[in-house]
Amino acid sequence: QVQLVESGGGLVQAGDSLRLSCAASGRTFSGWHMAWFRQAPGKEREFVAVIIWSGGSTFYTDSVKGRFTISRDNARNTVYLQMNSLNPEDTAVYYCAAKIPPVSRVSDDYNYWGQGTQVTVSS
Repeated sequence: QVQLVESGGGLVQAGDSLRLSCAASGRTFSGWHMAWFRQAPGKEREFVAVIIWSGGSTFYTDSVKGRFTISRDNARNTVYLQMNSLNPEDTAVYYCAAKIPPVSRVSDDYNYWGQGTQVTVSS
């Protein structure tokens, strides 16, 4: 079992930055691929970014490339999402998720989820 707890969300203005954190506990964190998904009101949950277990590779959805950075600290059992140049279209609940290899962008493939943290970007 893996427990995931997100933090760092909030209300910001367009152009601002936020850093989300996801603290994991339970089974060995370092063996899991970690991802961020988001869900805006009235929309389906969408993939944002994923980092493989070693931190050696990352993948992003096109709309956040160059603005968001996913990283992890296996010693602290934590994954991060640095979000820069935020715009109102980034407003959503952001979820952290974990899965064993192989890597995936599909939410149904993920075994464990956090409770989510709200990010609201005003124009």
